[in-house]
Amino acid sequence: MIIDSLGAWAVVVGIVVALLALDFVVASRRPHAVGLREAAMWSVFYIALAIVFGLALWPLAGADIATEYFAGWLVEKSLSVDNLFVFVIIMSQFAVPDEYQQKALLFGIAAALVMRAILITVGATAITVFSPTFLVFGLLLIWTAVQLARHRNDDPDIGDNPLIKWVGRIFPVSDDFHGGRLVAVEDGRRVITPLFLVFVAIGSTDLLFALDSIPAIFGITQHPLLVFSANAFALLGLRALYFLIEGLLERLVYLSIGLSAILGFIGVKLVLVFLHEDVSSSIPEIPTPVSLGVILLVLLVTVVASLRRVRRHPEERAHPGSLRRLPRKNRKKAQAGTEHPEPGQGSRTAGDG
Repeated sequence: MIIDSLGAWAVVVGIVVALLALDFVVASRRPHAVGLREAAMWSVFYIALAIVFGLALWPLAGADIATEYFAGWLVEKSLSVDNLFVFVIIMSQFAVPDEYQQKALLFGIAAALVMRAILITVGATAITVFSPTFLVFGLLLIWTAVQLARHRNDDPDIGDNPLIKWVGRIFPVSDDFHGGRLVAVEDGRRVITPLFLVFVAIGSTDLLFALDSIPAIFGITQHPLLVFSANAFALLGLRALYFLIEGLLERLVYLSIGLSAILGFIGVKLVLVFLHEDVSSSIPEIPTPVSLGVILLVLLVTVVASLRRVRRHPEERAHPGSLRRLPRKNRKKAQAGTEHPEPGQGSRTAGDG
């Protein structure tokens, strides 16, 4: 298997498309609230699939390539957990019924895969034609790590999302979910449903996360195929992971600190790559196996320390208030930052006062 060859890309894209199709069939065939057992089964399936893919790389492309993939996948998987915090907030603010949540997640994940593929192409091209790209990426990650640690207790305001506001002003928005449709017809006119806005919110939010995670994985490997594969397998498992650990998220009180440590470490690694290649070859680089070990260690310490902290201080929660399930009648729908009535009461343009 030649990494980044056309044939290798065809195989990986084919696998990703097939898995997305499978997910859509499962989610669309019978909309339902996903239980713990079902979420656990799908999570194990996607984690096992990602591991099998990495093990297959070992004899086909070599141990170094396989190690780069596993390190990259771990980075993306750990960073994707932070996405789940925001997804929980989005689902709560839009009061998405349980049976439609996995459909909303799937549409958002599919859009995220397309956008990340574009960002990966841009990043790979920048690395090829502009040698200081590693320095830029490294400094960006170090800055992001500092900001993440400083603002670890801040909750994002979904209502301030400019894309959601713009969509709400352009299209009439229904207050009814219309059986989980994205678009419906009310009183003879076509309207978008709250589920469409959830799709926009998830997709645009993931794009912001990708601006950090894509440079991070380029700090592990410079093979676009490995970058895409690691992103794809991390994102494809998000739907099941969301339902599996939704209740556990609030216990990971040190998650932001752990992720900032990982981003900072990879940022330093990228700066060293730049210095090694563009300043002096005597400046050491951080080997990929060491990176993999550091990432695993940080994740382990983060989880163990978080659970011990919560056991000693049960009142502490990650991202205070962000994971609280509000009563449905009080949930704030973030349609252009305005409050809306209960689903089933007609439609309006989200920009209306």
